[in-house]
Amino acid sequence: MIAAPEPGLTERELIDRAVALRPALLERQPETERLTRYPKDTHDDFLQAGFYRILQPRRYGGYEFGLPTFYRVVTEIARGCPSTGWALSLTAAHVLQVAAQFEERAQDEIFGDDGEFRAASTVMPVGVARPDGDGHVVLDGTWPYASGSPYSTHYVGQTLRAPEKPGDPPGPLVLFVAPRSVWTLLDDWHGVLGLRGSGSNSIRMEQARIPEYFTREASLLDLPVEGGTPGSKLHGNALYAGRAPSFFHGELAAIMVGTAYAAADEYARIVAERPLILEPDRTRAELHDYQRHLGEALGAIHTAEAALQRNAEDYMETCRRNVSGEAPFTIADDNRLALVFLTAGRMAWDVTQSILFRTAGSRHARDGERMQRYFRDASTYWTHIGPSMAEPLARRVGCDRLGLPSHDIPLIP
Repeated sequence: MIAAPEPGLTERELIDRAVALRPALLERQPETERLTRYPKDTHDDFLQAGFYRILQPRRYGGYEFGLPTFYRVVTEIARGCPSTGWALSLTAAHVLQVAAQFEERAQDEIFGDDGEFRAASTVMPVGVARPDGDGHVVLDGTWPYASGSPYSTHYVGQTLRAPEKPGDPPGPLVLFVAPRSVWTLLDDWHGVLGLRGSGSNSIRMEQARIPEYFTREASLLDLPVEGGTPGSKLHGNALYAGRAPSFFHGELAAIMVGTAYAAADEYARIVAERPLILEPDRTRAELHDYQRHLGEALGAIHTAEAALQRNAEDYMETCRRNVSGEAPFTIADDNRLALVFLTAGRMAWDVTQSILFRTAGSRHARDGERMQRYFRDASTYWTHIGPSMAEPLARRVGCDRLGLPSHDIPLIP
């Protein structure tokens, strides 16, 4: 049992810390983009605040708080800097799958003596896992878009089981956890439109050996959770008995809601400071159109956040019912929850680009302007593999409602 750094820390205190960091994150935005990762000062702030341990089991030095708190912290951090919020979310979140799916022996080794765990992760499989005959598997390949990898202690990825004999096709998907000591960070996160400071570098493994019990034949998009998981039993918490896809969509939605709030904050500053051309003693804040633009945007953002938080509670209740035996956590449940999260993210994107960026004025589309940065970040979110699932998820939910099969509708092209 590893004690958390602050055993008495409350969820409210954690959220307040995220809010208090906003001025510093706003100030560090240009440096974060220049570095292509958030600076070490921010990393140290996160360590001290306990943000990396929000979902981590108490057994291993975490706080074991729920999804609503995690998503709220991510939203507040993204409100200060979307790139930073993205990287935090996509490194502090994947402890949920590790704590759920791996046996006690693996978790004891992964979390170690100090409970330091931060893991970048990507869903696309690369290469094969080859047994070495000595209780280990060997991994080779390059896994791109590992957001948050510069500060990660581990990588959670997917590969394929090596074929039984030469010429055979590879086997099923293999989920694995690779410690930082066996992979190399590539300096290749450059030349992108947005989320330039998210540290979404590639990672490379060459003859990397990890214990076989650091692997599981399972897909991140369809983890076995019915009736509970090894982790929900080990930790006595249904939080670790949920499906992954909907949770992943919640991660992204929390970032987008925070980004939209950031754009609304900047919009309010812009219209309050910009004088009218014909009446320079007045500002745009006094014009009804700009008041309406801001109000409409805030109404949509508040609605998106309400959907995010309520859906997070629904996710946790679905986990509880799964463990109690009242009702399994089905793929249909996962589809529904994922679509709500995705819709919340889309609402945040829509108001960012169609109201706030559009009516802020062309001077705020210049390099170095925060509004331009928020537009670039939000646009890049919309190109991510998660939002690309909007159409197939909508089809799945429609088919589920109509009693038609939906499992054969692929989420990834």
